[in-house]
Amino acid sequence: MALSLQYLIREPKVKKETNPLLLLLHGYGSNDEDLFSFASELPEDYYIISARAPYDLTYGSYAWYAINFDADENKFSDIEQAKQSRDLIANFIDELLTTYPIDKDKVTLIGFSQGSILSYAVALSYPQKIQRVVAMSGYLNTDMALANYATNDFSNLKIFASHGTVDQVIPVDWARKVQPAIQALGINITYKEYPVGHGVAPQNFFDFKNWLQS
Repeated sequence: MALSLQYLIREPKVKKETNPLLLLLHGYGSNDEDLFSFASELPEDYYIISARAPYDLTYGSYAWYAINFDADENKFSDIEQAKQSRDLIANFIDELLTTYPIDKDKVTLIGFSQGSILSYAVALSYPQKIQRVVAMSGYLNTDMALANYATNDFSNLKIFASHGTVDQVIPVDWARKVQPAIQALGINITYKEYPVGHGVAPQNFFDFKNWLQS
């Protein structure tokens, strides 16, 4: 059966009645092979599924939503496209649950950059679907969440956020606003910084892997 998003999958090495899921969401201009490249380093008891964003840019690069520039070179995110992708991801999770024996209470989103921004939007909008979020090199844009997201029950949600201190794509100042905003919603969040640019440092990878297993 064709699902609504294209994806790569690594099935668990040890299959139980149901297994937890790590859903990988890549950044702008990348593709489903990007984060999937470290699937072999992730815990073996998970379904690891890397989704490909729906908007085709060029030559194997994709986006979850458009980023436009105005005459003064200010960047604007296409919020409507972002909301469509948010719901596409939420729907894709439902499809995965009917296709594979995944534990619906153990779904983790791992997003990088644009995938990280979308991970926040999905988790805040549909916390009943998401247990944990690993949000790397992104920021919180609540305009992409459902209008009434703040009234949701976040008691089961946990977030690991990280950022490079010399990120030239998304300033670290944007990421630093995430922790107080998330804590204000009563959500458990771990926030870490690394002396890198817009990328995943080995230590970052090690830290979130430990966080997943703790």
